[in-house]
Amino acid sequence: MLLALDSSTQTIGMALFDGVQIIGESIWKTQNHHTVEVAPALNEMFERCGVKSADIEAIGVALGPGSFTSLRIGLAITKGMALALRIPIVGVPTMDILAAAQPKSEYPLAVLLKAGRGRVAVGWYKWAKHSWETHGTLEVKTVDEFSEEIESPTLVCGEMTAQERQTLARKRKTVLLSSPASSLRRPSFLAEIAWRRWKTGKVDEIISLAPIYLHTREAIPG
Repeated sequence: MLLALDSSTQTIGMALFDGVQIIGESIWKTQNHHTVEVAPALNEMFERCGVKSADIEAIGVALGPGSFTSLRIGLAITKGMALALRIPIVGVPTMDILAAAQPKSEYPLAVLLKAGRGRVAVGWYKWAKHSWETHGTLEVKTVDEFSEEIESPTLVCGEMTAQERQTLARKRKTVLLSSPASSLRRPSFLAEIAWRRWKTGKVDEIISLAPIYLHTREAIPG
């Protein structure tokens, strides 16, 4: 059984995966109450699904980018569990979770995450053989700036306000906007990614595993 936890932003998600099916999944938007919500939610999911901590054989955790506080909380909880249970941990970049939910396409994919002060972090992907792979560098800009730069058909998904969606929707000939459901970071996708890496021996060193932060001056507050 693998536990997946994503606390990168105000959207928190956790899932249990046995390699065949998702045993449990929980997603909610917090008001920056990660400290008091994550651990009780984990215990509740374990109880609801009839799973004990001893049943967990590996952990997948979202690494960011995201807010300083929320990422630290997620890493602290999962690293503590991994050390206590003596099980492997797999860190997965947060944007990879969103990319995994998008359909195959010949067009490039832009994944957006909140970056504070009215800006978004933009991660670029391209389809390679069987999955989306990162392509290019992480950028931080406003949605207006991002929209103006899109000149050819581009898939766009991620965390956006209603106004930001409206801004991008105006460029419907070049911006192929994913639906809100397809833009939700589902921890079940994190679980599947982490499971594959775990089973192929691509696990991380628990002590040295660290979050992915944006540049200090551009970091997401929280």
